[in-house]
Amino acid sequence: MSAMLIPALAKDNEPYKRLREATAVLTEVMSAPDKGIPEDMLSNAHCIVIVPAMKTAAFIVGGKYGKGYMSCRNKSGVGWSAPGTVRIEGGSVGFQIGGSETDLIMLVMNARGVDKLLSSKFTLGGEGSVAAGPVGRTTTAQTDAQMHAEILSWSRSQGLFAGLALTGATLRQDLDDNRELYGKKLENRQIVTSGMRAPKAALPLLTLLNKYSRRENGGPAKVSSK
Repeated sequence: MSAMLIPALAKDNEPYKRLREATAVLTEVMSAPDKGIPEDMLSNAHCIVIVPAMKTAAFIVGGKYGKGYMSCRNKSGVGWSAPGTVRIEGGSVGFQIGGSETDLIMLVMNARGVDKLLSSKFTLGGEGSVAAGPVGRTTTAQTDAQMHAEILSWSRSQGLFAGLALTGATLRQDLDDNRELYGKKLENRQIVTSGMRAPKAALPLLTLLNKYSRRENGGPAKVSSK
């Protein structure tokens, strides 16, 4: 009987719970009538990072951090990779935009940004150029800075969704959480580039990414039995 309980308990641990929260964040943001991330921008993105319920006050004292997930386009351009786990630390007081928690979404817009994202860690706004992302269903209001940024970022706090000028924060992979999902400490680069199967718990997130990415023209995500 105890053996039968193990899978159920595994799905209730923090990485799995956070994966469900990340899916909920993207669902709510993209379902907003006029104030979400432009779909054409998501269609052109190379990778996405979602950090749900980031503790904003933590960045003032530097004692805590937010955790989330990243996924990148498959090499074929169709479908998205199995998710890798990330954590974000530090940053400027610009994080403190109101409320005790902030959802964070970032889009990586070019290959150079992808390479930095897949490193063990890098500093946003330092090693990687970051701009506040445009809000709405089209990119007509996109500025020159946004057009040339490697990474675009948005935040949502207390129902307010807006572009966020994100600087000074460190984004790094979380090997311990990857172990919870995949059974061993895999690096994000290996997860994203090897074409490995995603955990079943990641299927809703990958399905959602396919839905809002016009590049997608079929091909279900490869999903593991875990």
